[in-house]
Amino acid sequence: MKTILRIDSSARHEGSHSRTLGDYFEKQWLSKNPDAKLLSRDLASRPIEHIQQDTITGFYTPPEQLTDGLIRATALSDELINELQAADTLLITVPLYNFSIPSSLKAWIDQVSRIGHTFSYDGERFQGLVKTKRAYIICAYGSSGYLPGNTLASANFLQPYLQFVLNFLGIQAVHFFSLEGASSDEATIATNVAHVKSTIDQSVSA
Repeated sequence: MKTILRIDSSARHEGSHSRTLGDYFEKQWLSKNPDAKLLSRDLASRPIEHIQQDTITGFYTPPEQLTDGLIRATALSDELINELQAADTLLITVPLYNFSIPSSLKAWIDQVSRIGHTFSYDGERFQGLVKTKRAYIICAYGSSGYLPGNTLASANFLQPYLQFVLNFLGIQAVHFFSLEGASSDEATIATNVAHVKSTIDQSVSA
């Protein structure tokens, strides 16, 4: 059975273009995979705890040496990693906040980026251990010009960061759908949303 894990990171519940396009992607993807299982994490409704000193200590402690306190400190990481490893497809909806990702999504990444679980290091090279085959990232930008080759491309730390970290963890097929001008007039937004939906249709049907 196919499984898709959806992560929503916008602080907005109402008026979030990334969430709305995520709903559209989910509907289209499930129509093509009607027997699939859907897992979802809303990082605004259920905020992820930031890692603490005990969390980091637990990450680098051999399993047989974990104390009860360290087990508790890494329990959330275990849960989130199990969700990720169970999914063959990852869907992340993410707005650009101050040129990067929301802190809620960074907290999730910090919890799932764990040596010996989602990546390994042999002293010379890193290797991703995540089994998820592909990731779809729906991005929302308030203004235009953030995509490669445009005037604000150098200020877009969202896409290159997510591309790198997901590749690092072992997810090699990463696809981006980008809505620009999300703070524009209604006609511009409608045109741009229609374009993103068209690219989603093409990707899901491929």
